[in-house]
Amino acid sequence: MNSMEFGKVYLIGAGPGDYKLITMKGLECIQKADVVLYDRLASEKLLSYGREDAEFIYVGKAPDHHTYTQEEINQLLVDKAKEGKTVARLKGGDPFVFGRGGEEALELIKHGIGFEIVPGITSAISVPAYAGIPVTHRNVSASFHVITGNEDPTKDEKAIDYEALAKVEGTLVFLMGVRNIEKICTSLVKYGQKGDRPVAVIHKGTTLEHKILKGTLATISDLVKETGFSNPSIIIVGEVVNLSEELRWFENKPLFGRRVLVTRTRQQASYLSEKIEDLGGEAVEFATIKIEKPENYDEIDKALGEIQKYDWIIFTSVNGVQAFFDRMKKLDFDIRLLHKAKLCAIGPATGKALDDMGFNIEFVPAEYRAEAIIEGLKDKIKPGQHVLLPRADIAREVLIDEIEKMGAWVDNIHVYRTVVPEQDRSSLVAILEERKIDVITFTSSSTVKNFLQILGEENKGLLENIALAVIGPITEETMTQYGLNPDIRAEEYTIDGLVKAITEHFCK
Repeated sequence: MNSMEFGKVYLIGAGPGDYKLITMKGLECIQKADVVLYDRLASEKLLSYGREDAEFIYVGKAPDHHTYTQEEINQLLVDKAKEGKTVARLKGGDPFVFGRGGEEALELIKHGIGFEIVPGITSAISVPAYAGIPVTHRNVSASFHVITGNEDPTKDEKAIDYEALAKVEGTLVFLMGVRNIEKICTSLVKYGQKGDRPVAVIHKGTTLEHKILKGTLATISDLVKETGFSNPSIIIVGEVVNLSEELRWFENKPLFGRRVLVTRTRQQASYLSEKIEDLGGEAVEFATIKIEKPENYDEIDKALGEIQKYDWIIFTSVNGVQAFFDRMKKLDFDIRLLHKAKLCAIGPATGKALDDMGFNIEFVPAEYRAEAIIEGLKDKIKPGQHVLLPRADIAREVLIDEIEKMGAWVDNIHVYRTVVPEQDRSSLVAILEERKIDVITFTSSSTVKNFLQILGEENKGLLENIALAVIGPITEETMTQYGLNPDIRAEEYTIDGLVKAITEHFCK
């Protein structure tokens, strides 16, 4: 195989921990890669952006255990590229800031393999920023210096001149230096730095486990021992540390430090997850519902064939809207035939889906329960009118019964199915045992039923110290039928209302 047939390698800086701090180019490279090699400092959430058929290889290195040696990683990059594959090499921070990206690039050059460097946000500046510490600040620090913390400053042969470093007036940032913190601080004081110079140690910065410890060159090493701080951590030495008292912002977010398990479908989880993350929490997604096409299209095709007879079409979910109009498009249906029907949207998200498509909505109930919907429709739907309900296969019957009591004709058609996705019980148990989940969200009766089916009766005890949050009374009713009581109830039966209730619960 000649070099023209080789694949290409992208050496990508994945950022400091918060997965959203990757660059757009870095994300594009992940999305098109055949193979993704990632280390322990690159957020695993980034892997969800990879192709379903991509190969994912963990090549992480911990201080006491190397899954792969650097030479083995180099060889793996070469081997995969020689197979003609596009390779994304995800490295924490920036690949050229103590990331050994240069070594990997030189190895690729040796074998005639094409590569690109995709810079990343280094922890040296981003982690202090999340702690409210600017590495430079007018009249405080005019420079900053990034130093490896892995080198023992007391050994005879050393690459770092601590005597020269101690004379620097700017901010000093040591990466991965917790093990050597006592020797680092002692060396800086030995060569002239003041013992009361401020120091901060930040553990797992920009992530949910972000912790900051502050002291001085004289005190910080003892504080690290007392608190058990470990790597990955960075050390910041300088007067800029004091600015964190005023500039700290990340830890002030209302859901900072909270993990929320989201049980919606994979397609629907993103909005709720984004809201949680915007408030400083971490969303852990575990789908308990999967939306599938109906077993056949007989019902919907029949309804579309006589669509002009309907006076009302009531949409109860975004899924219903999407499934209904997807089928119309598939059949090349003339949308103008809907002109007679008045549209009802249950819930603001359903209403928005229709609004985005350019439809005028006749009625959006103030409350999103079937009983409240009936109250709002009773003066609108007339006897003898025809009503179409494009819904899921498991929807409640109460809406049909009440509309029929008004004297209307109802055609309830199943435009999509909700099924329990293939989810591993052991995976859910592991999440509940290891991820320190603070709250689980339930946005429908199906999420409750399916979650408990996947979890298993024998594992319900794992929920004891976790707050259970429900979006509305129907979901709550289902939960109580299974012997559980919700701790958090949304006053407004929407995702925003649910997030508001969760926030208020933790900010009491």
